Amino acid sequence: MGVRVSIVVSMSIDFAECDRARLARDSTYDGRFYTGVRTTGIYCRPVCPVRPARSANVSFFPSAAAAEAAGFRPCLRCRPETAPFCSAWIGSRATVERALRLIVEDGALDAEGATVERLAERVGVGARQLTRLFARYLQASPSEVAKTARVQRAKRLIDETSLPMTEIAMQAGFGSLRRFNSVFAEVYGRPPTEIRRKKFSGAAVLA
Repeated sequence: MGVRVSIVVSMSIDFAECDRARLARDSTYDGRFYTGVRTTGIYCRPVCPVRPARSANVSFFPSAAAAEAAGFRPCLRCRPETAPFCSAWIGSRATVERALRLIVEDGALDAEGATVERLAERVGVGARQLTRLFARYLQASPSEVAKTARVQRAKRLIDETSLPMTEIAMQAGFGSLRRFNSVFAEVYGRPPTEIRRKKFSGAAVLA
Protein backbone atom coordinates (compact mmCIF):
# COMPACT_ATOMS: atom_id res chain seq x y z
CA MET A 1 0.00 0.00 0.00
CA GLY A 2 2.93 2.34 0.64
CA VAL A 3 1.15 4.40 3.31
CA ARG A 4 2.10 4.27 6.96
CA VAL A 5 -0.80 3.81 9.35
CA SER A 6 -0.74 4.46 13.07
CA ILE A 7 -2.29 1.37 14.60
CA VAL A 8 0.01 -0.11 17.19
CA VAL A 9 0.35 -2.86 19.75
CA SER A 10 1.20 -0.96 22.88
CA MET A 11 1.95 -1.00 26.57
CA SER A 12 -0.69 -1.85 29.13
CA ILE A 13 -2.83 1.18 29.77
CA ASP A 14 -1.91 2.84 33.06
CA PHE A 15 -4.10 5.92 33.57
CA ALA A 16 -1.66 7.88 35.73
CA GLU A 17 1.31 7.23 33.42
CA CYS A 18 -0.65 8.10 30.27
CA ASP A 19 -2.09 11.21 31.89
CA ARG A 20 1.36 12.49 32.86
CA ALA A 21 2.64 11.82 29.35
CA ARG A 22 -0.17 13.64 27.53
CA LEU A 23 -0.09 16.64 29.91
CA ALA A 24 3.67 16.92 29.27
CA ARG A 25 3.21 16.23 25.53
CA ASP A 26 5.94 13.60 25.94
CA SER A 27 6.98 12.55 22.41
CA THR A 28 8.42 9.26 23.66
CA TYR A 29 4.83 8.08 24.14
CA ASP A 30 3.69 9.07 20.67
CA GLY A 31 2.08 6.04 19.03
CA ARG A 32 1.93 4.10 22.29
CA PHE A 33 -1.54 5.27 23.34
CA TYR A 34 -4.37 7.59 22.30
CA THR A 35 -6.45 9.95 24.43
CA GLY A 36 -10.21 10.10 24.03
CA VAL A 37 -11.78 13.36 25.27
CA ARG A 38 -15.35 12.63 26.35
CA THR A 39 -16.48 16.27 26.24
CA THR A 40 -15.58 16.64 22.54
CA GLY A 41 -15.78 13.08 21.23
CA ILE A 42 -12.27 13.46 19.74
CA TYR A 43 -9.22 11.24 20.21
CA CYS A 44 -5.65 12.56 20.07
CA ARG A 45 -1.98 11.65 20.16
CA PRO A 46 -0.03 12.45 23.37
CA VAL A 47 1.74 15.28 21.49
CA CYS A 48 -1.44 17.07 20.39
CA PRO A 49 -0.89 20.88 20.39
CA VAL A 50 -4.45 21.59 21.55
CA ARG A 51 -4.85 22.64 25.19
CA PRO A 52 -5.11 19.38 27.20
CA ALA A 53 -8.51 18.45 28.54
CA ARG A 54 -9.12 17.92 32.24
CA SER A 55 -7.99 14.51 33.46
CA ALA A 56 -11.52 13.72 34.64
CA ASN A 57 -12.74 13.98 31.04
CA VAL A 58 -10.32 11.64 29.29
CA SER A 59 -9.96 7.93 28.57
CA PHE A 60 -6.93 6.13 27.15
CA PHE A 61 -6.76 3.52 24.41
CA PRO A 62 -3.93 1.28 23.14
CA SER A 63 -4.85 1.80 19.48
CA ALA A 64 -6.59 4.20 17.14
CA ALA A 65 -9.02 1.43 16.25
CA ALA A 66 -10.01 1.03 19.91
CA ALA A 67 -10.68 4.76 20.23
CA GLU A 68 -12.85 4.72 17.11
CA ALA A 69 -14.68 1.59 18.25
CA ALA A 70 -15.52 3.51 21.44
CA GLY A 71 -17.10 6.27 19.35
CA PHE A 72 -14.30 8.87 19.21
CA ARG A 73 -13.32 10.76 16.03
CA PRO A 74 -9.68 11.43 15.00
CA CYS A 75 -8.26 14.84 15.83
CA LEU A 76 -7.61 17.00 12.78
CA ARG A 77 -4.84 18.93 14.55
CA CYS A 78 -2.49 16.16 15.72
CA ARG A 79 -3.54 13.73 12.92
CA PRO A 80 -3.43 10.28 14.56
CA GLU A 81 -2.84 8.70 11.14
CA THR A 82 0.70 10.15 11.16
CA ALA A 83 1.75 8.77 14.56
CA PRO A 84 4.89 6.60 14.54
CA PHE A 85 4.55 2.84 14.39
CA CYS A 86 5.53 1.64 17.85
CA SER A 87 6.83 -1.90 18.32
CA ALA A 88 7.71 -3.68 21.55
CA TRP A 89 6.90 -7.31 21.03
CA ILE A 90 6.99 -10.08 23.60
CA GLY A 91 5.61 -13.59 23.19
CA SER A 92 2.15 -13.63 21.66
CA ARG A 93 2.46 -9.98 20.71
CA ALA A 94 4.64 -11.15 17.81
CA THR A 95 1.59 -12.84 16.30
CA VAL A 96 -0.39 -9.64 16.62
CA GLU A 97 2.46 -7.69 15.05
CA ARG A 98 2.57 -10.00 12.02
CA ALA A 99 -1.19 -9.87 11.52
CA LEU A 100 -1.23 -6.12 12.08
CA ARG A 101 1.41 -5.48 9.46
CA LEU A 102 -0.43 -7.70 6.98
CA ILE A 103 -3.57 -5.61 7.57
CA VAL A 104 -1.87 -2.22 7.54
CA GLU A 105 0.86 -2.66 4.94
CA ASP A 106 -0.59 -5.37 2.66
CA GLY A 107 -4.32 -4.70 3.02
CA ALA A 108 -4.90 -8.32 4.00
CA LEU A 109 -8.57 -7.68 4.88
CA ASP A 110 -9.34 -5.25 2.06
CA ALA A 111 -9.83 -7.48 -0.98
CA GLU A 112 -13.17 -8.99 -1.84
CA GLY A 113 -13.41 -12.37 -0.16
CA ALA A 114 -10.67 -11.59 2.39
CA THR A 115 -11.49 -13.06 5.80
CA VAL A 116 -10.10 -13.11 9.33
CA GLU A 117 -9.86 -16.90 8.96
CA ARG A 118 -7.43 -16.58 6.03
CA LEU A 119 -5.45 -13.91 7.84
CA ALA A 120 -5.19 -16.16 10.90
CA GLU A 121 -3.91 -19.02 8.75
CA ARG A 122 -1.14 -16.77 7.43
CA VAL A 123 0.13 -16.08 10.95
CA GLY A 124 -0.30 -19.65 12.15
CA VAL A 125 -3.22 -19.40 14.60
CA GLY A 126 -6.95 -19.95 14.55
CA ALA A 127 -9.37 -17.12 13.81
CA ARG A 128 -10.78 -17.16 17.35
CA GLN A 129 -7.31 -17.02 18.88
CA LEU A 130 -6.31 -14.12 16.63
CA THR A 131 -9.46 -12.25 17.56
CA ARG A 132 -8.75 -12.82 21.25
CA LEU A 133 -5.18 -11.55 20.86
CA PHE A 134 -6.37 -8.42 19.08
CA ALA A 135 -8.88 -7.79 21.85
CA ARG A 136 -6.15 -8.24 24.47
CA TYR A 137 -3.52 -5.97 22.91
CA LEU A 138 -5.51 -3.56 20.74
CA GLN A 139 -8.98 -3.58 22.32
CA ALA A 140 -10.36 -3.92 18.80
CA SER A 141 -11.16 -6.73 16.36
CA PRO A 142 -9.13 -7.41 13.19
CA SER A 143 -12.02 -6.02 11.14
CA GLU A 144 -12.13 -2.81 13.19
CA VAL A 145 -8.38 -2.41 12.80
CA ALA A 146 -8.68 -2.90 9.04
CA LYS A 147 -11.41 -0.26 8.86
CA THR A 148 -9.23 2.25 10.71
CA ALA A 149 -6.26 1.39 8.47
CA ARG A 150 -8.30 2.11 5.32
CA VAL A 151 -9.57 5.42 6.65
CA GLN A 152 -6.10 6.49 7.78
CA ARG A 153 -4.61 5.66 4.38
CA ALA A 154 -7.31 7.78 2.77
CA LYS A 155 -6.74 10.69 5.18
CA ARG A 156 -3.04 10.75 4.42
CA LEU A 157 -3.70 10.68 0.68
CA ILE A 158 -6.19 13.54 1.01
CA ASP A 159 -3.67 15.62 2.97
CA GLU A 160 -0.58 14.78 0.94
CA THR A 161 -1.79 14.36 -2.67
CA SER A 162 -4.20 15.92 -5.15
CA LEU A 163 -5.56 12.57 -6.31
CA PRO A 164 -9.30 12.46 -7.12
CA MET A 165 -11.49 10.91 -4.46
CA THR A 166 -12.22 7.82 -6.57
CA GLU A 167 -8.50 7.07 -6.84
CA ILE A 168 -8.01 7.70 -3.13
CA ALA A 169 -10.82 5.29 -2.32
CA MET A 170 -9.24 2.56 -4.44
CA GLN A 171 -5.69 3.10 -3.17
CA ALA A 172 -6.87 3.16 0.45
CA GLY A 173 -8.52 -0.25 0.05
CA PHE A 174 -12.20 0.60 -0.25
CA GLY A 175 -14.27 -1.38 -2.72
CA SER A 176 -16.22 1.64 -3.93
CA LEU A 177 -16.40 5.42 -3.69
CA ARG A 178 -19.77 5.15 -1.97
CA ARG A 179 -18.35 2.90 0.73
CA PHE A 180 -15.36 5.22 1.17
CA ASN A 181 -17.57 8.30 1.59
CA SER A 182 -19.81 6.49 4.07
CA VAL A 183 -17.03 5.12 6.29
CA PHE A 184 -14.97 8.33 6.19
CA ALA A 185 -17.96 10.42 7.25
CA GLU A 186 -18.72 7.92 10.02
CA VAL A 187 -15.19 8.17 11.42
CA TYR A 188 -14.47 11.89 10.91
CA GLY A 189 -17.98 13.27 11.25
CA ARG A 190 -17.68 15.02 7.88
CA PRO A 191 -17.25 13.95 4.24
CA PRO A 192 -13.78 13.67 2.68
CA THR A 193 -14.58 16.49 0.24
CA GLU A 194 -14.87 18.90 3.19
CA ILE A 195 -11.40 17.95 4.40
CA ARG A 196 -10.07 18.48 0.87
CA ARG A 197 -11.76 21.90 0.55
CA LYS A 198 -10.24 23.10 3.81
CA LYS A 199 -6.82 21.92 2.69
CA PHE A 200 -6.88 23.90 -0.55
CA SER A 201 -8.63 26.94 0.90
CA GLY A 202 -5.95 27.29 3.58
CA ALA A 203 -8.65 27.45 6.27
CA ALA A 204 -7.73 26.42 9.77
CA VAL A 205 -8.77 22.83 10.38
CA LEU A 206 -10.10 22.14 13.84
CA ALA A 207 -11.23 18.83 15.25
